[in-house]
Amino acid sequence: MAKSSLLPNRSLKVAILGSSGAVGSELLKILQERNFPISELILLSSSRSAGKKIIWKNQELITQEVTEKSFLNVDLVFASAGGSVSKKWLSTIKNENAILIDNSSAFRLDKDVPLVVPEVNPNAALNHNGVIANPNCTTILLTLVLAPLNHISKIKRIIVSTYQSASGAGQLAMEELKSLSKRYLEGNPQKPQILPYSLAFNLFLHNSPMQANNYCEEEMKMINETRKILNNTELKLSATCVRVPILRAHSESVNIEFSQSVDLSEAISKLRVAKGVDVIEDYKNNRFPMPEDVKEKDNIAVGRIRADLSNPNALELWLCGDQIRKGAALNAIQIAEILLQNNHE
Repeated sequence: MAKSSLLPNRSLKVAILGSSGAVGSELLKILQERNFPISELILLSSSRSAGKKIIWKNQELITQEVTEKSFLNVDLVFASAGGSVSKKWLSTIKNENAILIDNSSAFRLDKDVPLVVPEVNPNAALNHNGVIANPNCTTILLTLVLAPLNHISKIKRIIVSTYQSASGAGQLAMEELKSLSKRYLEGNPQKPQILPYSLAFNLFLHNSPMQANNYCEEEMKMINETRKILNNTELKLSATCVRVPILRAHSESVNIEFSQSVDLSEAISKLRVAKGVDVIEDYKNNRFPMPEDVKEKDNIAVGRIRADLSNPNALELWLCGDQIRKGAALNAIQIAEILLQNNHE
């Protein structure tokens, strides 16, 4: 492990690229909550968002338009401004010997870039060349439950359907859901500007670009990223992604087929002690995880863990997780904490 693969053992100069968006705002909140060691915080944005004033730790920070000088002497960059922006500034960031933790899809499938969920494959974060990729939100939530179960018996196949909140499309999509819901209740026409269709009292299949195999880009992200994180290129996975009228928490219905029969009680026990996972199961009252249970929470919630009646080697479960928090900002900060922790050992 090269010395440069870790963060310096001191307070850091940190830049947030895409600081004015939903994930950028959550990064600021969690950095303060977790007392991340920062000597100077640089908030970077597009020219459109530059000049915005943000209060952080009782000090006023002003977002700056990103330039080549923005990364001077920076130790760590959190990027959440889209793949094209991350690619544009990568060489500049690396030339400053800063470490980039990127929340876009730009580098996730690059064989030389680790794709990390800290509770699942933390050691992968230490083997980087200046860039570490944050997985897609739905993939993060899914692998948190797959990893502990994979220790019981090797997973052969996964069928997952996602129910994805407006937050996955950004802050403007969340605001649009609020405004169009109000218009719907008032009996006014729906005129979406951010999403292709109104989410007000509605849902639609995920609107990411359709691929040649008739799966959308979001579904293929889940397939390819899960294989990489679990280090299983042969893993069979089929995904159907749906956008639903929820503000900020994703849900997933998951069917997991193992190489052999798995004891249900053992599976539940594994999930109860898994890092980052809470189990919510109340069959008597038909009470299982809901988006409201995980909103603004670090852990995901899983429940309705049951045997698949059609397959003796399969289990089914339901999970919910905060898309902005564990699905994006928190996971990125936890990756940075791995680099700090290993420098203290």
